[in-house]
This record gives sequence, structure tokens and C-alpha cells, in this order.
Amino acid sequence: MIIVFGSINVDLVARVAEIARPGETVLAPGYDTFFGGKGANQAVAAARASDRCVMMVGAVGNDSFGQGCLGNFAAHGVDTAAVHCVDAPTGLAFISVDRGGENAITVASGANGLISAQWLDGLVIDASTICVMQMEVSLAENLSCARWVRAAGGKVILNFAPAGPDNDPRQVDELLQLIDILVVNEPEAEVIGRHVLPASGTPAEMARRIGCDLVLTRGAAGVDLHALDGSFLHQNAQPVEVVDTTGAGDTFVGALAAALDEAATLPEAVGTATEAASQACTWSGAQPAPTHHKQSW
Repeated sequence: MIIVFGSINVDLVARVAEIARPGETVLAPGYDTFFGGKGANQAVAAARASDRCVMMVGAVGNDSFGQGCLGNFAAHGVDTAAVHCVDAPTGLAFISVDRGGENAITVASGANGLISAQWLDGLVIDASTICVMQMEVSLAENLSCARWVRAAGGKVILNFAPAGPDNDPRQVDELLQLIDILVVNEPEAEVIGRHVLPASGTPAEMARRIGCDLVLTRGAAGVDLHALDGSFLHQNAQPVEVVDTTGAGDTFVGALAAALDEAATLPEAVGTATEAASQACTWSGAQPAPTHHKQSW
């Protein structure tokens, strides 16, 4: 079973010629509304790539956005028994997408700030469990979640995104020691590198220092796997016509977890996830339209 512990948002997306610089206002002809949140995106991607159980653990508000999110999970086949309705507005993300498909995102956390690892109580967590986490929720709750899953013998995948500078270094250290796979893009890898390496070092050195497999996503340049055993794999990105890169990294993480849950090796899972992330750049928004059929990437 895959458990995704993380954020649930609604995305408000405006298309602009160029993303606004500090102090600048740009005009957009309108906006679109999509379902998002890094946790939700990863849960939907995992459910699309697998016939096995994917459970979302998160929070929404008692509002129309929250009800819409629950309906969207149901349409994609994501189990929402551990999604709690709390006394805070559903999280919102404000996204600008330029004519080249690049994006800038501001997230208002809302209900995501009230997520609790105690919501894992009562769930069946064992050695077959894969838990996926990100950094759009409380670091302390992520840490509690990771402890819980590892104590039960499960596997933890951490997507260290966003890589904010204000995280407690001691909690980050402990969290990194509890994970099996770290997934980061290049800027996020630099943040972690400054934290765990005494001087400038390579991703391979970072993987050894942390004690996990490190997956480095590099956008159009593909994906590098720096395995804990010292092996290296580069996976080319699939050439596609880019519409919107929003959520491509989340699709990668969800598809990676789904492949591992179905007994793929890590190199095999990286290949499948890279193809999925490439395809995610061909639609608008972080999630595709709902489908009840398993996605063949």
C-alpha cells in the first residue's frame, strides 16, 4: 500500500507572457482552477499508475474547495479515509505560467498546516507500506510520520520540496536519517548539500552521507539516480511538446512510488517515473482529467 502524507490544494492558474518580477504587475486574460497540492498530486499520480491501494493522509477545509478536492480524489481512485476536514480554509496555490511553460507558485497553506501524524493511527502500516512525504506540511509532523512508518518496517520516500531555508537543522538531520529514497531537483539538492556536506560535494557523496538512495530530477535534462551502493544511472527525459511543467515533479514521485509498490527495481522505477513526468508536461495543471483506468506511461 502507498500512503501519501502531505498537502492538498486548489490551484488558481493564470497564463502570462512573462512571470512578474518583484514590484511588477502583469495582466492575464483570465485564470483556470485545478486540483493540486504536492501531496495530492503525488497521490493522484500513484493511483493513475497502479491498481493497488493509494491512501491520502491530509487535511481540507469545510468549504467548497475542500469538497471539490474530496470528489476529485474519488474520481481518481484515491482512498480518502484519512483526509480530515479541519477548521481552516482549504489550501490554495496561486500559479503564473509563462508562454514557455515555466511557472512561479505561491502557496497559502490553510488546512495543510493542521495535518497530524496521529492520523496514521488505525491504518495498516507494515513492511509492505511505502510512505511518500513532501515539505508543504509541518516538518515536525513529517518527522513523526517517518518515525511511525519506519518503526513498522515500511519504506519512506521524501520529496524535499519546497526546500525552505527556515527548517530546524536538527529536525532535518533526523528526518534525513529516517528515509530510504530522497527525491530532489537541482536547487533542492543544493540546499540539502549545504546542510549535510562540510564543503561542496557531489550528489553521490550526499547519498552516502545521508545513507539513502538519491534521485536528482533535472527537468528536460532527465534524471540521475545516485544509489546508496555507489551505482549511477542517468535516464533521459522523453521529448514532448511542453504545455505546462506544473506538477511534473509530483507526477514523477507518484509514479516512482507506484512502480516500487509493484516490485520494480529502483532503476526500473526511475525509468517509468521519468516517462510519466515527461507526459505530465503535455497537459495544463498539476493533475490530468480523472480516469478510472490504469495509466500506461
